[in-house]
Amino acid sequence: MMTLYVDADAFPNLLKPILFKAIKRLNLKTVVISNKKVTIGNSSLINYIIVELGADEADNKIVELIKENDLAITADIPLANRIIEKKAHAIDHRGELFTEDNIKEYLAMRNLMQELRDSGEITKGPKPFSKNDVQKFANQLNMFLQKYCKVQ
Repeated sequence: MMTLYVDADAFPNLLKPILFKAIKRLNLKTVVISNKKVTIGNSSLINYIIVELGADEADNKIVELIKENDLAITADIPLANRIIEKKAHAIDHRGELFTEDNIKEYLAMRNLMQELRDSGEITKGPKPFSKNDVQKFANQLNMFLQKYCKVQ
């Protein structure tokens, strides 16, 4: 049975009701990991873990716990890469499904942009989170769960 992991420190509030409905509908065991209190909803299916403050503490906990074929929701591309290396799945907040086929390209682009910023180049950050992103996330999550989950 698949477990869902949520990298919750930057998880958009607009996505919480969508995720909570999916958890309840599919009886999906979920682990929400953050370095501060974050609530998706109240359910015996959801386990909340608060880790120590630190840049990669939540990421490291997710990588420690995630198993093959589990799903993580994260916007952190290096974390998504580590998840894919463990033969698990990752979806970002904007509905992108990271795969073995595309994660290296995302990682290379992220690293290039980081190098540009570190060299003093002014770059635009990500565009603001929109209702369109919410719809893309909901669609991708639904397609993924239909493919990989059976109603318990």
